[in-house]
Amino acid sequence: MSKIISLGIWALGIMLMASQKHSPLLSNVGLSVLAYKATAFFIPRVGAAFIRRGFSGKDMNKVEKRVIPETMGAVSSMVYFMCMILFIPVLFYKYLVPEQSKNQPENPLEVLSDGYTSVAKAQFPHDQLGAYLSAVISILSISLLGIFDDLFDIRWRHKFFLPAIAAIPLLVVYYVDYGVTYVSVPTLLRPFFQRSIVDLGFLYYIYMAAVAIFCPNSINIIAGVNGVEAGQSLVIGLVVLCNDLIYVFHPSNPEAVRAHLLSIYLILPLLGVTAGLLKYNWWPSRVFVGDTFCYFAGMVLAVVGILGHFSKTLMLFFIPQIFNFILSVPQLFGFVECPRHRLPRLNVKTGLLENSYTEFAEGVPLPTKTLLTIRLFEAFRLIRVDWDQKTKRPIRCTNFTIINFVLYHTGPMREDHLTLCIMGIQLAVGLFGLAIRHGLAPLVYPQDNI
Repeated sequence: MSKIISLGIWALGIMLMASQKHSPLLSNVGLSVLAYKATAFFIPRVGAAFIRRGFSGKDMNKVEKRVIPETMGAVSSMVYFMCMILFIPVLFYKYLVPEQSKNQPENPLEVLSDGYTSVAKAQFPHDQLGAYLSAVISILSISLLGIFDDLFDIRWRHKFFLPAIAAIPLLVVYYVDYGVTYVSVPTLLRPFFQRSIVDLGFLYYIYMAAVAIFCPNSINIIAGVNGVEAGQSLVIGLVVLCNDLIYVFHPSNPEAVRAHLLSIYLILPLLGVTAGLLKYNWWPSRVFVGDTFCYFAGMVLAVVGILGHFSKTLMLFFIPQIFNFILSVPQLFGFVECPRHRLPRLNVKTGLLENSYTEFAEGVPLPTKTLLTIRLFEAFRLIRVDWDQKTKRPIRCTNFTIINFVLYHTGPMREDHLTLCIMGIQLAVGLFGLAIRHGLAPLVYPQDNI
C-alpha cells in the first residue's frame, strides 16, 4: 500500500510539472512534490556513505547514544538546487517558445528563427532572470559555508558575518534592477518628519545584509533537539507562503504580485525538501541536519524576504529567533560562561528532557558583569538560578536559550513534545505577524510599501 501511495505522489508531481496549461505556479507545485520525494528517497540511501566519510554524530539525548549520519542538509540543498535549475525553462517558457510554435510546429526552422527574434527584441525579462539566478547563487554560497562548517567546525566569531558575503550577488542585482531604498513613515510620525517616505540610501543595503546574516545564524542557534531546526524552518516557510498567497490572490498592484510570485517559486521547493528531511530528523532522529541545512534554509528565507520586498514583515515571523538571540547575548558575548553545547539534558530515569546548566566553579570570584547579568535575567524570569544560601553566590544557572526558557516554565518534557512546543510558538507568532501585517499595518500606513 505504501508503494502505491508513493507512486501516486510521484505521478501527481510529474503530472503537475507536465501540465499543458504551462502555468509556472502549478509546475512549481509539482516540482516541490518531486523535491519532497527525492529528498526522502536519497537520505536513507546515502546515510551509510556519510558515516564512512566521517559525517556522523551521537544523539546525546538518547540513552544508547547512537551514531547517526550528519550533514543531511547537504542532500536537501542539492535537491533544492536541482529543482531551481530545472525550473528556469519552465518559468520563462513563454519567452523561450514563440506563440505560433505551440499551435503550428510544422516548420522548426521558422519557429527557431522566431524564437531568437523574440529574445533579441528585448521581450525576455532579463531582470527577473537576474534576480532568480542571484538568489540561487547566494543560497548556493551559504550552503557551501555550511558544508565547510560541518567539515572544519568553524568558530562562531569567524563565520558570523560570512552570510553577508554570500548575499553580495543578491544585493548587487537588487541595486541594479530595483534600487528602492526608501521606507514609508507611519502616519502618526509624519508631522515630525514632514514627509511620507524616508530614503535610507546605503543604510538600507546594510539592513538587508543584516537580514542575510541574521536569518541563517538564528536558525542555527535554536538547535540540539530532534526536528527543531527543520521544524522551525518548515513553519516559517508556511507562514511566508501564506503571506505571499494573500498578495497573489488579492492583488494590490502588478509589481507586488510579481515579487510575491518569485517568493513562492523559491519557498515551495524549500518546503518540499524540508518536509523530506524532517521525515528522518523527527524524534527519534535517524539523521542530523547539520549546520548546512540551517544556513541553507535561513538564507532561502532571507532571500525571499529581500526579493519579495517584505524583509520587515519577515522579521515579525522571526520573533522567536530574535528573542532567542537576545536571550543568548550574555553567553555569546562572554558575559556568562558559554559551554560547547547548550542543548537540554536527558533524565535517564524519566526519559524526559530537562534544563541544562552552566556551573560556576566554587571559590572562583565571579565578575561583576556576570553577577549583574544573572540577577537581571532572573528578575525577568528568563533563567533559573540556584544560589548558595550561605555565601549568596550563584551555583549554576540555566543556559540562555529559548529551549531552556520553555523547559524552565513548562517543566521536563519528552523530546518530540518539546519540538512541537517550539513549532507551536513559531506558528502562533507567525499568525500574529500576519495579523499585524495585514490588519494593523494598513491603519498605520495609508498605502502598501512594496
